[in-house]
Amino acid sequence: MLASIRGSSSSLLRTFSTFLIPSKPPLSACSSHSRSYATEIWKHTKNVEVEAALARTQDLFKKYKPVSPGIRHLRRPLVPHLYEGRPIRALTVARRKNGGRNSHGHITVRHRGGGHRQRIRTLDYMRDAPGVHNVVRIEYDPGRSAHIALLFNKDPTAEATKKWSYIIATEGMRAGDEVQSFRQGIPDGFIPGFETDNSAQSLAMGILRSMTLKPGNVLPLRLIPPGTVINNVALSPKGPGILVRSAGSFGQVIAHEEGGRYVQVRLQSGEVRKVLKDCCATIGKVSNSMWKSRQLGKAGRARWLGIRPSVRGVAMSAYDHPHGGGRGKSKSNKHPVSIWGWGTKGTRTRKPGPKGPKNSNKMVIRERPRGVEKRGK
Repeated sequence: MLASIRGSSSSLLRTFSTFLIPSKPPLSACSSHSRSYATEIWKHTKNVEVEAALARTQDLFKKYKPVSPGIRHLRRPLVPHLYEGRPIRALTVARRKNGGRNSHGHITVRHRGGGHRQRIRTLDYMRDAPGVHNVVRIEYDPGRSAHIALLFNKDPTAEATKKWSYIIATEGMRAGDEVQSFRQGIPDGFIPGFETDNSAQSLAMGILRSMTLKPGNVLPLRLIPPGTVINNVALSPKGPGILVRSAGSFGQVIAHEEGGRYVQVRLQSGEVRKVLKDCCATIGKVSNSMWKSRQLGKAGRARWLGIRPSVRGVAMSAYDHPHGGGRGKSKSNKHPVSIWGWGTKGTRTRKPGPKGPKNSNKMVIRERPRGVEKRGK
């Protein structure tokens, strides 16, 4: 009887305890729940700075999922700032192709022909218009490796093609930037004391450089300090820029001749030459520097660009190439030559500069590095 009473009381206590005291889950269950909750919080977070530093080389190019062999190896530079629309038609002209043939119909430039229809963008290499110009957008140009920038002249008196113009875009140039040309000289009152007060000439020169040495601005070489990176260099004071215009290229001002007429400029090839100090150049490096590292991915994409296939000389007949003919694929211990017979590997066919013929090029101070010097050994 006593045992039954004790058993009923213990069962009642257990029943009340279930209602009054909430049951605690096992320790293992709590820890697993907290771990899963913390994982859900942090699994989508990333250290952006560290990831950007480690993945910097992977974000330079756009790659594609290899759903076809033609895009398996396709690699293009990432240019999200590039305008995807059409150019201004008034600043373009239809490109007429001749397939690398001259007026007699003879092929003078090999491996040319076909390709997509293109329109040539008329670029302003002179940059004569003074004043501030707004960069409207950065566009693609099928006729060159660098990108181009569309400028809007803020001068209210400018009309027609003077209102809009294309220039070669410098590295880092974006829509909304402002560029200016000082080809006609420094405007009056631009820097107080620059033209009149000789005592404040050095201070005014420092202020002038800080206000004018901006990417995309055009300045005479006499106003550009040594060490400045430049592009689109002119060879005559009233001529257009003709040097350093391809993608990623840049020149550098080396030195100013004391009391002389010339400025020493190092070109992209490493050649150092003299340029008249009144010639103009653009500040900065040419845009689209990753253009040389692109991969077309397939032969058809090269045909779209107007590039035809090239055939090896040893695969031709003796009538068509000096390496042709014979049994098997061999040029029979001949020196490698072109289809016209002049050397192609290591043979020097011209001697410009001081080592060449008399008065061939007096402006070259140091030739571009070749051979062992170019390899840095």
